[in-house]
Amino acid sequence: MLLLLVLTAGAAGVFAYNEINGNGGKPGAEVTVSIPQGSGVAAIAKELKEAGVIRSAYLFRWYVGHKGATGKLQYGDFTLQTGGYSYDGLIAELSTYAKADSVRLTFPEGTTAIAIAQKMEDAGLCTAEEFLEEANTGDFSEYTFWQYVPDDAPDRFMKCEGYLFPDTYEFLTDDTVHHYVATFYAHFDKQFTDEMYRELEKQELTLPEVITLASFVQEEAGNNQDSNVAQVFRNRLAEGSPYPKLQSNTSSYVQSDEDNNYLWNWVAPYYGGWEDIPENIRNAYDTYTCTGLPAGPISNPGLAAIQAALAPQCDEEVRDCYFFVTDLSGHYYYAKTYAEHQANCRKAAEVNQSLKK
Repeated sequence: MLLLLVLTAGAAGVFAYNEINGNGGKPGAEVTVSIPQGSGVAAIAKELKEAGVIRSAYLFRWYVGHKGATGKLQYGDFTLQTGGYSYDGLIAELSTYAKADSVRLTFPEGTTAIAIAQKMEDAGLCTAEEFLEEANTGDFSEYTFWQYVPDDAPDRFMKCEGYLFPDTYEFLTDDTVHHYVATFYAHFDKQFTDEMYRELEKQELTLPEVITLASFVQEEAGNNQDSNVAQVFRNRLAEGSPYPKLQSNTSSYVQSDEDNNYLWNWVAPYYGGWEDIPENIRNAYDTYTCTGLPAGPISNPGLAAIQAALAPQCDEEVRDCYFFVTDLSGHYYYAKTYAEHQANCRKAAEVNQSLKK
């Protein structure tokens, strides 16, 4: 038995030595290995083994980690050969950016799901309909956040809204729709940390609640006023609040092309017109009608807005405010009472009038 163990260990050692040093055989057929953007070492090793470039995915993973080369590996289409590579040589090949047909797209913070889908279509990557279908109904259970986004939400407009993290991405032109969507979701998953989940639990909040609030912060501020705006909204949402509705024009009954209004600009066109919006959805997203938060986010917020919604670091004078208004110069006026708010509205109107002269 001991001799068998020794022989087995010896054989394993010889295999590992030969594999790492490229002594496993002569170079064979040429193969193209496609490494998707965002692939980890495990996924890369799996692709290489399935293509016949290496014989042990586990050994390659170990070696890359041992050499500290994890961060060097690139994505793209690599022309390799079956067999004959030392692992050092293979790491060198994979550390050189592989030329592949790709498209770089930037999605500003606050971009809606429909706008993202349309931009993907305009770039020739997929149709907007395909993107939204996959984003709303695909299986993305490998991501932590996905388990916190309920499937059954009858008044919600789109499940994906709020979680398609806005950033600049490089997409391979021949990739799958699922992976296009996964690129956004994987980035969101990395942004929302374990500490943030603990803060959710501490405050007895849900992830959809925070992301929905963050989307309003993004649309009403998206600047150095994020925390102040978030504080005002949280005051309105607090138990016993005298103003339990958000009353934000960014999602309201107002039918005007001049306003940034989720219902008018995005939901209505999706259904074919204002009158065609299902009544339950219109009521659930009109912040002058619904108490508390609407049924879902109204855009895809950036990290700063999410952090502000979760834990606002507001100015002391804003801490107990329920109202705010802005003028055309971008100045924010905060108020604790409706009378103070009316006075602020008059001040903002005066500033706006002077700026128009």
